[in-house]
Amino acid sequence: MNLLVEVHAGLERQGPGSTETTLKALGFIDGIERISKVADLGCGTGPQTMVLASRLAATVVGLDMFPAFIDVLTASARARGVADRVKGVVGLMDDLPFDRESLDLIWSEGAIDSIGFKRGLAHWHGFLKRGGYVAATCPSWLTDERPAVIERFWLDAGSRLDPVERNIEAMQQCGYAFVASFALSEACWTDNYFAPREAALEGLLKKYPGDGAVEAFVAENRREVDLYARYRRHYGYVFYIGRKI
Repeated sequence: MNLLVEVHAGLERQGPGSTETTLKALGFIDGIERISKVADLGCGTGPQTMVLASRLAATVVGLDMFPAFIDVLTASARARGVADRVKGVVGLMDDLPFDRESLDLIWSEGAIDSIGFKRGLAHWHGFLKRGGYVAATCPSWLTDERPAVIERFWLDAGSRLDPVERNIEAMQQCGYAFVASFALSEACWTDNYFAPREAALEGLLKKYPGDGAVEAFVAENRREVDLYARYRRHYGYVFYIGRKI
């Protein structure tokens, strides 16, 4: 975890994504002018948090379990002049510190799978106002062919892949009306995440020469890149948007 934070705290993104993708997902949400309180869960250093703050006249709370990420988000909010509306909170996605039915929108990019897609949606449901929205990305199978090496990789990482239709069913079972879903582009992975992460990994190797734990960490990250290059047509992050019934 320490190595993960050290590498990712200096990156713009802690997982696949893009400003364009965030805006596309936001476009499926009706009545954004009426949104007053947003929670961005597993926000990392907050690139999407800032996009939301730029498009919504709302208070946006970014929540993440790593204080180093929240420190970056807080500094970014100050630098952008939105510190009065963007707040960083250290916390857990499965133990939210908000009042029940207090949120208009729950956002989460690249994080919900760490607690389970269905489990996360079920927990978050009670914190949304009726008619409020949830928008979350989750790694998902995109084809009927599901290579075992990919399934094992994600299970070993503490996550899992389900097909899109099963995640949509899970969303509906948790009390949401399904609104939309779409897969993130390849560039969200390769250009926006893998490339800058590789530069950070090289820096890590130079900082800790001969350190076996660092070398193993770097090798596993590079293995993820190799697996994605070989099997990317079968899986990817998918944005899911739902409305609380």
